[in-house]
Amino acid sequence: MNNLINRLVLRNVRVPLREYTDAAQYDMCAITLAQKQISKIHLRYPVDKNSFAVFKKSVDARKKNEICFIYSVVFSLESEIMADDTKYKTFCDFCARNNIAVLCESALEFSYGSFPQKTRPVIAGFGPCGMFLALTLARAGFAPIVIERGSDVDKRTADVENYWKTGKLSTSSNVQFGEGGAGTFSDGKLMTRINDPLCTHVLETFYEHGANKDILFNAKPHVGTDKLRSIVKNIRESIISLGGEVRFDTCLTSIVKDGSGKVCAVKTDHGDIATDAVFLAIGHSARDTFRSLISEGIDISAKPFSVGVRIEHLQKNINRALYGEQYENPALPQGEYSLSKRFGDRAVYSFCMCPGGTVVASASENGTIVTNGMSYSSRNGTNANSAIAVSVNTADFGGTVDGAMDFQYKIEQAAFAAAGADGSAPVENLGHFLGRTTMDITDVLPTYTGGTAPCDIGSLFPEYISELLRCGIKSFESHISGFSADSAILTAPETRTSSPVRINRTEEFCSLSCEGLYPCGEGAGYAGGITSAADDGIRCALSYISKYKPNIN
Repeated sequence: MNNLINRLVLRNVRVPLREYTDAAQYDMCAITLAQKQISKIHLRYPVDKNSFAVFKKSVDARKKNEICFIYSVVFSLESEIMADDTKYKTFCDFCARNNIAVLCESALEFSYGSFPQKTRPVIAGFGPCGMFLALTLARAGFAPIVIERGSDVDKRTADVENYWKTGKLSTSSNVQFGEGGAGTFSDGKLMTRINDPLCTHVLETFYEHGANKDILFNAKPHVGTDKLRSIVKNIRESIISLGGEVRFDTCLTSIVKDGSGKVCAVKTDHGDIATDAVFLAIGHSARDTFRSLISEGIDISAKPFSVGVRIEHLQKNINRALYGEQYENPALPQGEYSLSKRFGDRAVYSFCMCPGGTVVASASENGTIVTNGMSYSSRNGTNANSAIAVSVNTADFGGTVDGAMDFQYKIEQAAFAAAGADGSAPVENLGHFLGRTTMDITDVLPTYTGGTAPCDIGSLFPEYISELLRCGIKSFESHISGFSADSAILTAPETRTSSPVRINRTEEFCSLSCEGLYPCGEGAGYAGGITSAADDGIRCALSYISKYKPNIN
């Protein structure tokens, strides 16, 4: 067997924080250092000296007086080399000793099955999972039909901004439902903990459709809600150009099965669509759809999730705590944190941290309050915000799907009532929440996109949730100085951290109880975040493609 050697990556190139104020200057330093290091080790094959580029970049701020950027730098050989297994292994061993990796790259390839496609597949939902599922199927020639209960991103943005301004909610077009899914109104984080080569394909696709190039190499890539709104539109246009179709303001109401129990159509509020393949990419907030699926005998189970609050600090104070005296150096990114603490069988942790961001009104049902975090691409807002969430076990709500959804819903209802039943959100300064001060807002002002009202936030949750929030926040002070400052602001509640259900499926992504039904993404309980949801959508599409071949004129 022959192995291709072409592109290599030099890892752990360290560039100390200096007087430079432009991030690009540090990038050039890393490339220069990499070129010098490679010239010293005498690689067996000639190197293209003009091919060096940043591959990955992160900040090491563990020692605040020795902050440095950590780079991986990619470069190419002057020509591709085909090596047999023995020579390839010898070369890889040599590279490993010198902190170099051989970069194995492959384009997304389709391996078609033998069964002809009978009808166009239908995808319910056009969030990250549904978008990448549809794009993959369209590229493979299957001409999918996407139905999305919410509106296109332009109308959706208008609906969301009207809700933030007036408190009048559209229950079909909001932060949770519509083109791009909940991620469209978020920080647009693309970091993920899953280790799947397809994640690189996800990043490259975002870049191809309008994201900044730095998402391809930053260790913590993000897009920003302002750029996501145009990117999701561009992805939609790619799908349509490849023969796909996207129908907005069209809600799935039921799955139609034939006499043998196989999918034969879907019912929507705009008529039926004949199909033998339905992909459920419905997102984590489609409670009415979850209930409808249960009534139709689809195998769904409750799963653990988390609830909590949004906490806000001044971003400059987070930067100072993380970077020390260098916190104002403009070459440094806005400070981010990821915190967690276990208390017995429960965890308290930060989630979806938004540097320089805004806390946003995110309800999808009338008479409720839901919060989320959002940042623009510049991340230049005054405050940093993050969810602080407490894990909820299935025993807390009786282990049923209805119990899981009701657990979330009752907190959201309580928040609506506590803040005046006018769409305002409950807020409380941390000092009061911890029992140390009066309820006075000082130097940290709430950024919530709707109205706010001072409330006893602890009363919205079961007592064990409130107490663990207090314990967790106080424990995080040992990691970030000032995290438990009295002036920090809490806004409640954060209840949509993940889906409360799992729509059970086989290893081939098909429902356990209905042939032709493919549960996928975050709403089905198989992802958490933009990148992992997109990844699951691609994997689900590839599984379908491996069984069928396009046969639609």
